[in-house]
Amino acid sequence: MTSLQVLRQYWGYSSFRPPQAEIIQAVLEGKDVLALLPTGGGKSVCFQVPALMLDGLCLVITPLIALMEDQVRRLKQRGLLALAIHSGMGHREIDIALDNCVYGKIKFLYVSPERLQTEIFQQRLEKMKVALVAVDEAHCISQWGYDFRPPYLKIAELRDVKPGVPFIALTATATVQVREDIREKLRLKSPAVFQKSFARENLSFVVRKTETKDKKLLEVLRKVPGPAIVYVRSRKATQDIARWLQKQKIAATFYHAGLTYEERTSRQDSWVTNQVRVIVSTNAFGMGIDKPDVRTVVHMDLPENLESYYQEAGRAGRDGKRSYAAIVYHDVDVLALRSKVQQSEPALDYLKKIYQALANYYQLAMGSSEGESYDFELDAFCKRFNMKSSSVYVALKKLEREGLIQLNEGFYRPSRVHLATDKKRLYEFQVANVKFDPIIKSLLRLYGAELFSDFVPVSENLIASALKVKEQDAVALLQRLHKLQILSYEPLSEKPQITFVLPRQDPDRLPVDRAGMEERRNLNLSRMEAMTGYTAQAHRCRMQVIQEYFGEETFSVCGICDVCLNKKKRDNEALFTRYQNQIRYLLKKSPLAMEVLEESVAPADHDLFIEVVRDMVDGQEIQYDEVWLLHLVQK
Repeated sequence: MTSLQVLRQYWGYSSFRPPQAEIIQAVLEGKDVLALLPTGGGKSVCFQVPALMLDGLCLVITPLIALMEDQVRRLKQRGLLALAIHSGMGHREIDIALDNCVYGKIKFLYVSPERLQTEIFQQRLEKMKVALVAVDEAHCISQWGYDFRPPYLKIAELRDVKPGVPFIALTATATVQVREDIREKLRLKSPAVFQKSFARENLSFVVRKTETKDKKLLEVLRKVPGPAIVYVRSRKATQDIARWLQKQKIAATFYHAGLTYEERTSRQDSWVTNQVRVIVSTNAFGMGIDKPDVRTVVHMDLPENLESYYQEAGRAGRDGKRSYAAIVYHDVDVLALRSKVQQSEPALDYLKKIYQALANYYQLAMGSSEGESYDFELDAFCKRFNMKSSSVYVALKKLEREGLIQLNEGFYRPSRVHLATDKKRLYEFQVANVKFDPIIKSLLRLYGAELFSDFVPVSENLIASALKVKEQDAVALLQRLHKLQILSYEPLSEKPQITFVLPRQDPDRLPVDRAGMEERRNLNLSRMEAMTGYTAQAHRCRMQVIQEYFGEETFSVCGICDVCLNKKKRDNEALFTRYQNQIRYLLKKSPLAMEVLEESVAPADHDLFIEVVRDMVDGQEIQYDEVWLLHLVQK
């Protein structure tokens, strides 16, 4: 099949987005590729389509377990064979998965960069027929990137094991310096470079400074109908704002990593299907979610850098229709961000203290536990050692960035079963142990022969229903069979986990780059200053500022951000005044809804009209009532 036929058959699309077709062709020609596509630009298609046309499997390296699992699930829904290997899996499960990649028909193998260094992976890799290596979130390889991860530096060693295999590196946000770092650190050979402009013609960037952030949020949501994401920094704030919006008659829900899998899935689905209009979330939400009709993304707290802001804001307007990315802030927020970034670089002595506490917590011997994962509850850990959770969390993230541990903040992993014996021995066991015969037959009837070759997700409730017993009794039978080594049973888990990437170290000799730590501290501070500078400035087109930050020279302005609209207001003072007078005249007769008011004025310039209304609301000349009708304020 051609690449377009593959796209139609498995994705149902009739055409590629620019420059997907060119990227795919370069991959098929065996070239190394560096692709910089903005959020929502369809990066995964750029390696998934050619992988299906090549002879062998595609090795995909990505740092986010939740995203990894989501992509594997979607590929399986399309009838494609895909697996993920990460720290949430046991040794036996990883062993079977790698065997399936060597001897089976697996087409996509997703791994975290930490897994590449394990002995079991390196041994099997030599036997795998790898056709393509895809490095997602490639900016993580650069110490100048906003989410640097030292394990990414080891990816290039794959070149020595599979010298003829092409690489494709993908990212949504990379400065010129980061791009050069990706090219060098991945040893890309004369790569074909594809970069889509960072400009989003349909996305209006807006900053609103205000004393009353909640009221300004309401005003933004009222002005722009349609689905919205509201980003905040704390879990508590997601609940508080969502409940406040509900009281204001706006359908809203909240989302954060502390919710159960069922809660997260239910709330995400209710928003995706437009049962609720607004989802208030920490930055745990949004990655991998394909909802094209998001009209507004509002940040109620300042992001730490322009890279993460552009990525989160870019979740609005993927359908190409006019959308808005708004920051609502107060001067205090700038001080809070500055303090947060400064505190995010803990002293080395404190890192040593936290690392030693982890070793004590799990009673780990020196040199042990490489690649091992342990359930981790931050509150219980802090209580045990009498530590402040916010400081401990920052230190854990720093230890992760230094490549010592990996912190997975809770991801859903369903119960899984694998029959650890062959059919002949299983039949002999059933004959000799009649009480286990019903559950074994039920497992085979419900989940089939795949149980012999792989770990299969199972439902204890479904098994119990088939056996006509209580769920706890079905669990007890599975646990008993696990102890008898007839099957391997991994119960459901969605707890956070700590994985020791390196063997347990001596805290006084932690392998950290002290000079590099100081460089990254200064780099994070400069990124923060760029973010606050973007927020505070009101004289340059916001899209132009973002483009130049990422090294894209441009003399064009977007014409739709708040700065451009203010300039348009000054340049079109007569039209601005005419809209003001028409609004005053109409509202003097009776209060009107925003859409009715606009219909009555019939403005030639929609954006300028919206700006006039905003200006009159800010000046308290007109105001919204509790049912969102606009009134003329009586002087």
